[in-house]
Amino acid sequence: MKRSIVVMLFVMLAAGVPAFANRTDEVEVQINRQVRSTGGLKIAFIELVEDSRCPADGQCVWAGNAKIKVRVTRNGRSKILELDTMTKGMAPNYGNYRLRLKALSPELRSNVRIDRNAYRATIEVTKVR
Repeated sequence: MKRSIVVMLFVMLAAGVPAFANRTDEVEVQINRQVRSTGGLKIAFIELVEDSRCPADGQCVWAGNAKIKVRVTRNGRSKILELDTMTKGMAPNYGNYRLRLKALSPELRSNVRIDRNAYRATIEVTKVR
């Protein structure tokens, strides 16, 4: 009986943990477009800076990098940030939000040219304290 009460208390306390933990949202935005995210952030994918990723049908020594510029706006204030796939935990912040380029599509393929307007970025937005 005591054990089940302890387990129930633990579960109840654990249920409250997300309120204190960092909240994460994931958005997908096409180049030259804008989306809304957590906390009223507007994120516009304004430029593809670099795409040196290894082609999906190739063999590479390293994975390569994708780098984009985004304009982040909240409450009428904007800032341009560069996001890239190589930063991992060193993603830039905008106020209380950390943005990370999680993925860029379409995948590169050998001998296939990608239309610049086809790029879509998956951006992870995490509210930090």
